[in-house]
Amino acid sequence: MNKDEILAKSRAENRNKDVYEQEVLKQASQSAVVVQMALATIFFVTQIFAGGGTNWGLWAIVLSANMTINWMKYIKLRRKFELALAIVYTILVSVMSGYHIYDIIVSATII
Repeated sequence: MNKDEILAKSRAENRNKDVYEQEVLKQASQSAVVVQMALATIFFVTQIFAGGGTNWGLWAIVLSANMTINWMKYIKLRRKFELALAIVYTILVSVMSGYHIYDIIVSATII
C-alpha cells in the first residue's frame, strides 16, 4: 500500500470527524463519570447519616454510564477486557436496580 492509498483510507475513516474534538469528547465523558460518582457518593453518605436508608437506584444510574461506555467500547473494539468490565457493570447495575425496586415495593403504602 503506498502513501496515497493510506492517506485516502485515513480520510475515508475520519470523514467529517475532527480528531481533536473526539479527544475532547472522550475526556469530557471521563470527567462526567467522575463527577457523577463523586455526587452519588456525597448523596449516598448523606442519606445514610440522615437516617434515610440506602438508595441503590442512585448507584445503578451512576454505574450504568460505565456499563454503557464499556459495552460500546467492546462492540467497536472487540477487546475482552471491555467485555469483562461491561459484564461486571451490567451485573452490578442489575443487582442494585433489583434492590432499589424491591425497597420501593416493600415500603409502598398503596400495596
